[in-house]
Amino acid sequence: MEATHAHDHGHDHGHPTGLMRWITTTNHKDIGTLYLWFSFIMFLTGGTLALLIRAELFEPGLQIVQPEFFNQLTTMHGLIMIFGAIMPGFVGFANWQVPMMIGAPDMAFPRMNNWSFWLLPVAASLLIGSFFVPGGAPAGGWTMYPPLSLQGGISQDMAIFAIHILGISSIMGAINIVTTILNMRAPGMTLMKMPLFVWTWLITAYLLIGDAGAGGRGDYAAH
Repeated sequence: MEATHAHDHGHDHGHPTGLMRWITTTNHKDIGTLYLWFSFIMFLTGGTLALLIRAELFEPGLQIVQPEFFNQLTTMHGLIMIFGAIMPGFVGFANWQVPMMIGAPDMAFPRMNNWSFWLLPVAASLLIGSFFVPGGAPAGGWTMYPPLSLQGGISQDMAIFAIHILGISSIMGAINIVTTILNMRAPGMTLMKMPLFVWTWLITAYLLIGDAGAGGRGDYAAH
């Protein structure tokens, strides 16, 4: 037993602890937790912008912020809440629940799962950082439709780049979820035996991938 213990101790490489555990983790539960914490932080950030919007609308007339900044608040509130709070929140629940519901040990591509999360703080930094560039944050509405979106400066470019990064993260997560559900179900679990939550995510992930492909074809046709 002592020899066995010594052998095991000699091959004990150890697992990262502290901050490195969360940065390098490929465990679907850890990554799901990171998604949920990120979603909560973005919810508080977008909620703060909403409070400023509502404070401004509390009485008629200009009260707290300038009209240009009010438009920036509405634009950034929409972008942060949809792409920073709602979508990552749902993906966090998917990371936690889908593998356990289908009897899989983890997601199909654990390292890609890690990357798909860590793209989010980069995109969030671009979005929030646009408040501090010359001209302020984008003010053309969260849909970013022209002609209003054409009036922005570098902040508009930062927002567009951030949305692209968030889209890449969503596509990577969708590919991971589809592959996990189709290839890693427990023996005997047919598609018709899957829980409804897993079915909803399978359909959602297919829609995300299909929408990305359609968008790419649309951009190619436009050019």
